[in-house]
Order: sequence, then structure tokens, then C-alpha cells
Amino acid sequence: MSKQAKIRIGMIGGGAGAFIGAVHRHAYGLDGDFELVCGAFSRDAANNLQTGESLGLDNERIYASWQQMLEQEAKLPKSVQMQAVVIVTPNHLHVPVSVAAIEAGFHVFCEKPAAVSLAEAQALADVLEKSDRLYGLAHTYLGYPLVWQARHMVQEGLLGSIRKVYVEYPQGWLSQEEELHNKQASWRTDPNLAGGSGCMGDIGTHAFGLAEFVLTDRITELCAELKTHVDGRRLDDDGAALIRTGKGASGVLLASQVCAGEENALKIRVYGEKGGLEWRQMEPNSLIHSPAGEPFRVLRAGLGQPGLCQDALARCRTPGGHPEGYLEAMANLYTDFARAVRSKQSGKAEGVPGIGSGLRGMAFIDAMLASSNSNEKWHKVADTRCVSKA
Repeated sequence: MSKQAKIRIGMIGGGAGAFIGAVHRHAYGLDGDFELVCGAFSRDAANNLQTGESLGLDNERIYASWQQMLEQEAKLPKSVQMQAVVIVTPNHLHVPVSVAAIEAGFHVFCEKPAAVSLAEAQALADVLEKSDRLYGLAHTYLGYPLVWQARHMVQEGLLGSIRKVYVEYPQGWLSQEEELHNKQASWRTDPNLAGGSGCMGDIGTHAFGLAEFVLTDRITELCAELKTHVDGRRLDDDGAALIRTGKGASGVLLASQVCAGEENALKIRVYGEKGGLEWRQMEPNSLIHSPAGEPFRVLRAGLGQPGLCQDALARCRTPGGHPEGYLEAMANLYTDFARAVRSKQSGKAEGVPGIGSGLRGMAFIDAMLASSNSNEKWHKVADTRCVSKA
């Protein structure tokens, strides 16, 4: 079998000191599908150069701006130019860079949220519909094997008709005025860079996306309250909502970044007429299944583990008892993205959240903001119907 060439990628954002840029680099390197060939990592010239050199790039492919990078890479021979762009900038640049990259002929893998507004996300969807490029969105937690297992069990009817869902994402890192000295906190709490929501845009979209993915159902209505607990902070740092789904389930969604002492405690519980499921991101290799009237059982991630569906097994790398976590979950998204590039898919890469997920996330944020700012009890989540290939 001939060896497959690595997919050439460039990165925009993610300079030295940026958490998520390093995470992406670790993740896309895990399975050997990608090669970083260029980057525009920071507006700070020294940081930009330092980052590029530390990653082994030639100086002529360490670009001063994302605009220069797209322009110059497009002029290179197809055999050496980048094929895909990884976007790990603050939120306000996600759509401008994505649109420019797609129009220049490059695939896009972007951090979430997709945009800073639903209208902006729809504009990106329109551009993507007219192209033959791929767009992937880094909803990392949807790369975990047991999240796919939970989805499979719901789809197969093992829980019966779904009645309740509880999804929560508590963190504690913004319990104090972290934005005064932390660059990551600073832009995430700035409406000009993050968009109309802080906590819900940053982590609430993860909870929302996880719920819709596992249920294979849409959250159609919600009744929400957003709060800003830290004095002087300009965006929400906490919130919760009662939710209703299209298939008749109800539940609660919670996201907070001021739960002092919490780390990264994303979790979901789903209950149907025949039993329930529980999955926790901080213990990602276990899925608790509680059939009604029977002892509960714990399904475990790992190659060769009994009871796992093919989608879950395909996202495991090691035998049971060898824990895989956050980096591996993101790597699964990159592996599926690489497969889509090589098979010349367009729009949405199979197995990877796409612009449809981006539109859903922005519709969720809009509904949370509208509900929290209104005296009306229930607000509709816009019924985004993205193009067929997105």
C-alpha cells in the first residue's frame, strides 16, 4: 500500500501562550495526517516569529497577517501550498477568515463558535454552499467515543422515548476578575471580540451541541436567565435554561464560568421510558447505562471492549484500561477531516461538526439572550435549516 501524503495546513492564531492553538497542534499531529507548512500566529511580530520558528517553519512562510498568508499561499504551486486553514483566533475573526479562506480555495477547520451572530453564520453558510471546500467546527467533545455510543443507544431505542435531558458545563476559572491579567479571559469577556454572549458563546454552545448530538433531536424552545456575577464584566459569566425538544423531551441546560472550584465538568444525563444514560467529560471513558428495573452497567471505551458500536470503536486507539481523553477527542475530528479532504468531500466532513452546527449554536445564543432580556417565559430557538452539504 502506498504511503498517503500528509495534508498541508496553515494556522491563523495560536501564538505562544495561547491555550487552544497548542491543543490543536497536539491533536492534528496525533495520527500523522497533517503537516504544518505556514502560519500567521500573532499580531505581535516577536511572538509570531518565535512561534513559527519553534514549530520548524521557514521564515518566508511565517506571515505577518492572515490576509498576507492567504494571498501568498494561493500564489504557490498546488504541490506545496497549504490545503487547509486552522483558525484559532478570537471569535470576531472566525467568519471573515473562513470566508476569505474558502474563497481563496482552502478548506477550513475553525474553533467554535462559528460566528458572533446568526446572520454572520448564515452568510458563511451561503459562501460554503457555492464552493466545493470543506468546513469543520471544533466541537471537541463530539469526538469522544462514548458520546457516539450514547447517541447510538438513543437512536437504537434502548432508552425508549426520551423524556428528560440534563446537560451542564460548570467551570470556575472566571470566578474572579481574571480578564485584568489573563489575555484569554480578556478577549472572551470583550463583546467586540467574543460577540453578544460570554459564557454561553464559550461553553454553553458545547452543552447545547452535545445535547442535540446525543438526542439526535433539536432544542426548539427555552426559558433562560443569564447572569454576570463579577462586577464590571461586560458579558454573561453564568446562565441556565429550561429546554424543550422537537420530539417532546424537556430538561435543563446549565453553563457557568463562576462555579469556584470546578474544573471542566461537562456532563449529560438522558432519561427515557426504558432507562437512562450518564456521561461525564472528566471521566470520558465511562458511560453509565441504567435500564429500568435492572442493575446499571458501565460501558468502557477501548479497542475490543464489549457492547460498543462501530462508531465508538472507530474513535478508540488503545485497548481498554488505557485512558484516552481531550486531545484524542479533538484528534478524532481531525482524522475524519483528513479522510474527507482525501476523498474530496465538500461542505461537511463526515463525522465532523459543520456549518449546520455553527448555525445551531448561534440560534441558541440568540434565544438565550432574547429570553433572558424578556419577561416572556418561552422563546423559540430559530429553526435553522442549513444547506444539504453543510
